[in-house]
Amino acid sequence: MTKLYKNYIDGAFTPDATEVVDVFNPATGALLAKIPNSDEATVAQAVAAARRAQPAWGKLAPIERANYLRKISAKVRERRTELAKIIVAEQGKIQQLAQVEVDFTADYIDYMAEWARRLEGEVLTSDRANENIFLFRKPIGVVAGILPWNFPFFLIARKLAPALVTGNTIVIKPSEETPINAFEFAKLVAETDLPKGVFNLVGGVGRSTGEALCSNPNVDLITFTGSVATGSRIMQTAGRNLTRVNLELGGKAPAIVLADANLDLAAKAIYDSRVINTGQVCNCAERVYVERGAHEALVDRLAAHFKATRYGDPSVRDDLHMGPLVNQIGLDKVSALVEQAKRDGATIITGGKRANLEQGFHYEPTLIVDARADMDIMRKEIFGPVLPIQVVDGLDEAIALSNDSEYGLTSSIFTSNINSAIHAARELRFGETYINREHFEAMQGFHAGRRKSGIGGADGKHGLYEFTETHVVYLQTP
Repeated sequence: MTKLYKNYIDGAFTPDATEVVDVFNPATGALLAKIPNSDEATVAQAVAAARRAQPAWGKLAPIERANYLRKISAKVRERRTELAKIIVAEQGKIQQLAQVEVDFTADYIDYMAEWARRLEGEVLTSDRANENIFLFRKPIGVVAGILPWNFPFFLIARKLAPALVTGNTIVIKPSEETPINAFEFAKLVAETDLPKGVFNLVGGVGRSTGEALCSNPNVDLITFTGSVATGSRIMQTAGRNLTRVNLELGGKAPAIVLADANLDLAAKAIYDSRVINTGQVCNCAERVYVERGAHEALVDRLAAHFKATRYGDPSVRDDLHMGPLVNQIGLDKVSALVEQAKRDGATIITGGKRANLEQGFHYEPTLIVDARADMDIMRKEIFGPVLPIQVVDGLDEAIALSNDSEYGLTSSIFTSNINSAIHAARELRFGETYINREHFEAMQGFHAGRRKSGIGGADGKHGLYEFTETHVVYLQTP
C-alpha cells in the first residue's frame, strides 16, 4: 500500500487530507508516496499556529533556541543513511551527493545555532549630549519557507535554522516533486521537545498551497528558492500585503577560461560544476567562454570527461556521476534547447539526445561548441547536463558576454594571472565569482544573486540577518 504522509501543524500530525499529490521516482517512474494537497484553510491553520508560538519563542534566550536546533541536527545524523536513500529515490540524486546533502544539512543547522551568541546590534553616536542610540536586531515574526526540488533536504535547513535561531517561527512547504524527505524531517522534529507551532509543514502544489501561504496576511517573510517565473508570481502575491520576500532564483553562470589557465584543472572543475545533480543546480557552470588559443585543448579535455560520464538509476548503482532529470517537463526543456542550438548552427561534440534507457527522465551528457551569444543555449537556463562553449579573443570580451545576461548569481574564471583574476572579480556583475575552482558555495559565505537571480541572499552572517528587522531606540538621560 502506498504511504500517505500527513501535515505537521502545531506540534501534531493532522488527519488524512481529502486531496493528495502523487510522488514518483524520476529514474523509474514508480509511485513512491502520496502527500496532502493542502487547501487555504489548512495553510491558515499552520500560519496561525506559527503566529501563536512566535512571541514566546522570540523571548527565549538565543542560546536556548540554539539548543533546540542542535537536538534536530542530532536526529538528522541518527538517520543520515535512511534520509539519503529517500533523496536518491524521489529526486534522482546520486548516492554520494545525497549523503553529502544530509550531512551538510546537519552541519548547517549546527553552524546557524552557533550564531546564538554572535547576534549583534549597534551603538550609534548621537548628535545630542547625554543621549545613546541603540540599534537592536529582532525577529520578523512568521516565516514562510517554500522549497525547491533540487536540494530539497538542505533547503529545509537553509530556511529553518536562521529563522529559528533569530526568534522567528516557520511554515515550510516542500516541492511537490520531492516532499518525502521534508515529511520525514517533520517526524524527526516531532521526536524532540521543540515547542509546538515553532515548526510547521504543509504539503501541496504551488498554484494552490503555495499561493495560500504567500497570500496569508499573517506571514511576515516569504523565503523562496526556485524559478524566476514562480518568484515573480510570489512577489506579486506578497505585494498585496507588502510582505517581505527573500528570493533565490535562476542562474546562467559563465565560466571564463583564459589561455594561461591550467586546463586540466579548468576542465575538471567545469565538468564537476556541470554534471553535479545532473546539471540541476542554480549555480552550475551553464556556459563557457574560452580564449581562442586554449579552445581546442579545453574541448578535448572536457569531451573526455563527458564521454566517461556514468549515468542511470542511482538507487541501484553507487558509481554514477549523475542520475535522471526530475520530470518530463525538465527533460523536454533540455531536449528543446539542444535541438534549437543544432538548428542555430552549434555543433554537438558528445551526447545531444535523450538517453537510451528503458525508464526515467535521462538525458545524455552533452558538450556543444560553435555557440554564439545570440543563441538560446547561451542565454536561457538549461538546468540539465548540457554545456555550450563560445570562443572569445580576450578577457574583456568574455566579461562583456558574461554580464550580458538577465541572471547574476555565480561566475568563475580560470587563469594563472592574478591581475586577470582580480580584474574579472572587479568587473563581473554576479553575486559570486569562483577563481580556479568549481562552483559551490560555503555555508559561511553569502549566496546572493543580482538581476533576475533573486532578491536578498542566504548563508553566513549576512544571510542570518535577512531573518531580522531593526529597532532603533533613542535613550536620553539627564
